[in-house]
Amino acid sequence: MSSGRRLRVGIIGCGEIAQVAHIPIYNFLNSKFRTTYLCDASKEALAHCAKMVQGGTPATTTNPEELCSSPDVDVVLICNGDEAHVIYGVLALKYDKWCLIEKPLALCYRDIRALIDAEKKSKGKVFVGTMRRYAPAFLEACEEVKNMGPILYARVRAIIGPNSNFVKQSTTYPRQFSDFTEKDVLERARREKDIVETALRDEFGVAVTDDSIKMLRMLASLNTHDLSAMREIIGMPKSVPGACLGLPGIYSALFQYDGFAVTFESGINSVPTFDAHIEVYGQDKIVRVDYDTPYVKGLPVTMTIREKIPSRPGQESFGYSERVVRRTYEDPYTLEMLEFYECVVNGKPIKTSAEDSIKELDLWKMILKAGVHNYKSK
Repeated sequence: MSSGRRLRVGIIGCGEIAQVAHIPIYNFLNSKFRTTYLCDASKEALAHCAKMVQGGTPATTTNPEELCSSPDVDVVLICNGDEAHVIYGVLALKYDKWCLIEKPLALCYRDIRALIDAEKKSKGKVFVGTMRRYAPAFLEACEEVKNMGPILYARVRAIIGPNSNFVKQSTTYPRQFSDFTEKDVLERARREKDIVETALRDEFGVAVTDDSIKMLRMLASLNTHDLSAMREIIGMPKSVPGACLGLPGIYSALFQYDGFAVTFESGINSVPTFDAHIEVYGQDKIVRVDYDTPYVKGLPVTMTIREKIPSRPGQESFGYSERVVRRTYEDPYTLEMLEFYECVVNGKPIKTSAEDSIKELDLWKMILKAGVHNYKSK
């Protein structure tokens, strides 16, 4: 493929994230992408989103296979409900289309393996939308941690206010629609029930209760970004010695690594702040990455370095240095799309692959099993 090629994008799912992030970004990156097809179960959502697309009116459909099979679509963005991510990913791969699938890729091993099997038979590939891992400040932090010596301790936190508060201030003014058929609603509920029961009961060995289902969904929605980034910067933990879980509220877990521990704390309260960061402690250096809400463009991801520095001549004590690094104001969603383009057009290896997402489920399983006392069958 020529590096100057403009990819024609078909979007499955015209909800909040498509309206707030994806369609505007494709409009901005119009030299590399053009939205040519939209698919959603809501005809009102299709009409609304079609008006948002610049560079020509996209075709619309309520049938995902129509979009995936279209010769006017090069790549498929799947950003509808996670209960259908794998179904539509397999469909896109059937027609040899590359697909960017929003996180979480899937909630059970069975579905990820089905997607990987379909990928092996296709000319297309799967790129998972964990965009925090493409922020330059995060990538630089990974290099700092790699070169700073033994890790003593780390902390991962994601405690945020209501997401609707940030979305309302995004200036994208997304709209919600409810013109779904009863058949669509029932089918979605059936898929959701099948997936969570398969994950919790059959694969994780955790009781299926309202509380365990809520916790699985929270780990999959809010914490995929946090845990995926954690894996890249410090690797996978050996075990989860304990977890205090439960919603609503703040929950936590303790990860055990070789030679150090990591505390993980997350949840949602009503204070309109966004406290998401990873902090890694070494002997002479502390590296921290801070994320802000991705729904408001231009809020930078930053890296903070705090470290011991040599004393000056005549001084006995060591000095202290603190610096904050902001490499760019480009938001992680935009940077993720540019990375996706490089993978499709120029053959760059995919970092956030379907295989990589298996480790997300490994972590959820470890956390939920460590907190299994919270989910005894009643």
